[in-house]
Amino acid sequence: MMRRGSIWLSALLLAAAILLVGAEWVTPLHGVSARETFGDRPGKMQWNEMQRRYKGVFVLSAPRESRKVALTFDDVPDPRFTPQVLDVLRRKKVQATFFVVGTRAKKHPDLVRRIHREGHAVGNHSYSHIDLSHASLSRMKEQVRRAETSIQAAVGFEPKLFRPPYGEILTGQLDWAKRAGYTVVNWDVDSSDWRQLTSERVYRNVTRSVRPGSIVLMHAGGGEGQSLAGTVGALPRIIDWLRANDYEPVTLPELLGVPEKRGFAGHVPRTAP
Repeated sequence: MMRRGSIWLSALLLAAAILLVGAEWVTPLHGVSARETFGDRPGKMQWNEMQRRYKGVFVLSAPRESRKVALTFDDVPDPRFTPQVLDVLRRKKVQATFFVVGTRAKKHPDLVRRIHREGHAVGNHSYSHIDLSHASLSRMKEQVRRAETSIQAAVGFEPKLFRPPYGEILTGQLDWAKRAGYTVVNWDVDSSDWRQLTSERVYRNVTRSVRPGSIVLMHAGGGEGQSLAGTVGALPRIIDWLRANDYEPVTLPELLGVPEKRGFAGHVPRTAP
């Protein structure tokens, strides 16, 4: 009986693994890195070392001289939460940066167009939100390019900014991103709002960590059943706190001094190897 039970359990685990690999959308796990979950992989290094070695290509924050900061929102578009976040930003007259998932852009191109129309910057967040530290270079390229196609269909351009899901990326993938003219942007302030925190906790996580030049990670889209009510509730208070403390919320292109669209000076053709 024990042997038969073990075989049955192994079969169930194998089926679950196959379903996970084939899924178009991976439930957000921001804040839990693949390094912490699965251990080191070849080609991985600490983010601070990546920023030093890939200066201007892999970015965690801007220089600290300016009191500008960037609010960034991942996993969009999501018809449940993206419009609520956009409404707050419009009311507060703030421009932010939204990282778009390709599968979601295909389903909700109108929301991507609204993001762009209201003056926010648009970035690429892969096609189906996979962990790139477990992907080959060819798979990574496919994820970037397919998302790019969906975004271009909605707003008419290819974003220069790319944020890897979970912040995970390998050095070989960064080498390609550099050749292809992308700027890979992670963050130095994590709101941890993906944990479905209260608005008070989200507010504290941001305000206690922000510094001049900070890039703040938040979300305006979530997985099935995931609530970002804490994000929506905290956002007006965060903006008010930033302004009261002489911080200026801006888009990532303004903060980093880079174009929003790929294809400007220094662009490598789309056929870059």
